[in-house]
Amino acid sequence: MEQWFIAAKRADFNGLAKNLHVSPVLVRLMRNRDLTTEKEMERYLHGSLEDLYDPHLLKDVEKGAAVIRGKIAEGKKIRIISDYDVDGVSSNYILYKGLKRCGADVDYRIPDRIADGYGINEHLIDQAYEDGVDTVITCDNGIAAAEQIAYGNRLGMTFVVTDHHDVPFVEEGDTHREILPEAAAVINPKQEGCSYPFKQICGAVVAFKFVQILYELSGVSPQETEEFLEITAMATVCDVMILQDENRILVKEGLRRMNRSKIPGLRALIAANHLEEKKLTAYHLGFILGPCINASGRLDTAKKALDLLLCTDPERCRVMAEELLELNAERKEMTRQGEEAAHAYLESTGYVHDKVLVVFLPDCHESIAGIIAGRIRECYNKPVFVITKTKEGLKGSGRSIETYHMYNEMVRVKDCFTKFGGHPMAAGLSMEEDRLSEFRERINANAQLTEDDFVKKVHIDIALPVSWLSEEFLTELDTLEPFGNGNQKPLFAQKDFAITGTRVLGNTGRCLKLFLKDAEGYGMEAIYFGDTNLFFQDMETACGREQTERLRRGLSSPVRMDVTYYPEINEWRGQRTIQIVIKNYRFHTDER
Repeated sequence: MEQWFIAAKRADFNGLAKNLHVSPVLVRLMRNRDLTTEKEMERYLHGSLEDLYDPHLLKDVEKGAAVIRGKIAEGKKIRIISDYDVDGVSSNYILYKGLKRCGADVDYRIPDRIADGYGINEHLIDQAYEDGVDTVITCDNGIAAAEQIAYGNRLGMTFVVTDHHDVPFVEEGDTHREILPEAAAVINPKQEGCSYPFKQICGAVVAFKFVQILYELSGVSPQETEEFLEITAMATVCDVMILQDENRILVKEGLRRMNRSKIPGLRALIAANHLEEKKLTAYHLGFILGPCINASGRLDTAKKALDLLLCTDPERCRVMAEELLELNAERKEMTRQGEEAAHAYLESTGYVHDKVLVVFLPDCHESIAGIIAGRIRECYNKPVFVITKTKEGLKGSGRSIETYHMYNEMVRVKDCFTKFGGHPMAAGLSMEEDRLSEFRERINANAQLTEDDFVKKVHIDIALPVSWLSEEFLTELDTLEPFGNGNQKPLFAQKDFAITGTRVLGNTGRCLKLFLKDAEGYGMEAIYFGDTNLFFQDMETACGREQTERLRRGLSSPVRMDVTYYPEINEWRGQRTIQIVIKNYRFHTDER
């Protein structure tokens, strides 16, 4: 079930359009993304590296950089410990290259997803201590490691934390008190007292800002950090950071450089995915390149991905990139099987009716639990936890909806877990097996969600007739990229299309070509990517079997369709035509 809404935000669209030299439609789209002033819109359209925030605004960043600079001068051994996802690998890459540039005796470790779990732990600290490491710098983790860092302090080691995750806290009456690790420096924009104006940056961006300050202290031009922009962009997109404000600039600048990247490993990964001739977008980062890097941390070791990015030999890069591609293909098949098992579990147990879905898949590989949770969330529009069984007990990942702050809700039942952490929209956890039922009961009992929260809201930018579309307008739409979380691809809508023909393309049954005609007789070709069987089932439910069958046989039919869409250029045999990609649909007949 869906509810469609058309945005109705007000502004002087014509006046702003004139000043910005764009169409009023583009201004309306920017206004729908909560931009209000001409200055904000100008920065959105034309923001550059000069518009990035001053890294000095990060609390403790100068202190942390001074500590590391001092350790480099003393010849102390430094180790970087990151997470094993794209953001973790990217953060580690940036810090390693940055510290090396400053002359550090530095190496890196990435926790094994299964053997070590998320983040720094006592085993990794013991290993560092035995290896003669004096200082550990964390990235994309560490903010929740107060106990572990206290243990390392007792061994006489030094810690610098760079992270972006929510800060753990305890509730004391009506307030909450942060629990920060006792590190030499804690650099996280989300901690209290940090004046950094944009809190929604990923771990790689925190590392990027840290290296900028370290370069200043070391007499290296901070402009040299521009070599990290492609990696920073990939981490931002893959960690599903909001593509607004500073993040938008970083991703735009990273993408602009990516096709001519000077990173041999990244070039090899682009080539392995046959993207050399493509204009790379945030989609390619989030759904093609990023998953290859993630696959190494899921099914093997994330060190493979970091080794690829650091490698300078083109042939070795090619071989390693192909290995990551094969791992990702294996991960896709495992995910498909896990998704099927999750649906079967929810239906057979009746838990599908819960407000918060807790799915127990004991045989599922723990590394893909988060992906499956995301797929199930998309299907039911409910918060989802997918729990798997491991040698150490149960582990799980959660994915949430906008109206449910997953991390805060987990804090309310934190005694169920042996370890947990995360964001409003995603989380990870470990627990003993005998606490699973209690967790399911309590997380649901606490949930303040209503049925309205589970109805998918479709937010339409503009009801725009397809007859208005032109190549010039589509070129203008490109200035809104990169699209992603917080800067969604524009969504347009039009009612009452007659369907004059349909054709299923390919062998998968997931691509449907439609020939449409609006009430004014204007024709338009459309593509729908999705389950074509379900498409025609929905048509049959709304309009009846007879009319659906007439349409499928190419006969005239009173079936009408309302659609939401995004326009694109279709190039075929040298011909360029405008077509629309259908995102949502509703059926009715003209006999209403």
